[in-house]
Amino acid sequence: MRMYNPPHPGEILWDLFLSPEGITISKAAKALGITRKHLSKIINGHAGVTPEMALRLELAFGVSAESWLGHQNAYDLWTAEQHKKRLKVTSLRAA
Repeated sequence: MRMYNPPHPGEILWDLFLSPEGITISKAAKALGITRKHLSKIINGHAGVTPEMALRLELAFGVSAESWLGHQNAYDLWTAEQHKKRLKVTSLRAA
């Protein structure tokens, strides 16, 4: 199991790109070509970064789409691991 809780990519977007530059959610949403509501959901961790959104972020901020998707994947995997015991899976490995 991973030993840390990686930040949601929306948190990274806010903390490293928008807030330090004084960029509002409305201004960023307009630049990204999405609604303010959708960007707010990403920033607040209620929506994930899709491949299309990752490309939009790459074009807007110069950080690769692969990087944004990597952050999303790490967050999603850590979240799923928190519920691993509920999965009811039987090991098929040889004894």
